[in-house]
Amino acid sequence: MTAYVIATINIHDRERYAEYEAGFMAIFINYGGAMLSVDEAPRLLEGDWPFTRTVLIGFDSVAAAEKWFFSPEYQDLARHRHAAAETQCVIVNGLPG
Repeated sequence: MTAYVIATINIHDRERYAEYEAGFMAIFINYGGAMLSVDEAPRLLEGDWPFTRTVLIGFDSVAAAEKWFFSPEYQDLARHRHAAAETQCVIVNGLPG
């Protein structure tokens, strides 16, 4: 079943975050995911959206998403994101066929 990673991010150090961005795709492409959206100005329909960046990524399964997210190379890179931003990140299941 398809799975999606949704991340809402508040970036407070753009220079350090750029280090994360610079290494992201080189790791990500090895895990079969698809970048579906990276948006810094989503259109708010209801409620509050205090995030500076919203990311939506698709994978073939939860297991594939977790393999990428918990991989040693991604976790090493993520230290730049941790230093530069506050992030909320979830995996949600897609709907069946």
